[in-house]
Amino acid sequence: MIGRSDLEARWLDLTRRALPGVARERGWPVTADHCFQRILLDHAFGGTWYDHVAGRPAYAHADADALERAVALGEAALAGEADLVALNRQSLAWRGKSPSKPRGPAPISRPSQSKRTKIERTA
Repeated sequence: MIGRSDLEARWLDLTRRALPGVARERGWPVTADHCFQRILLDHAFGGTWYDHVAGRPAYAHADADALERAVALGEAALAGEADLVALNRQSLAWRGKSPSKPRGPAPISRPSQSKRTKIERTA
């Protein structure tokens, strides 16, 4: 078993640097560190983490086995061996929330049919 301080250091590196660093290129629905922490801790406990951890920050108050499961899942997501989209969906379901709609490209505005400028059309 890895020491607690090493486990917490890996947790912080995974959730603050490694996972957010690849999130956009992989098309993940989350990019913020606290979202990765929510997803991984929820799955480590099999439900919302705050039902199992009293103190904050959660990683510092979670039992070592749960934190180790969360780190292992984060490593699996980073290696492409765990589906982060599905993990996020389940985490949100445990919380009674639905996933946000994926961000698409900005809508393309259509040119006006009128030859007049906007100022002229409102005058």
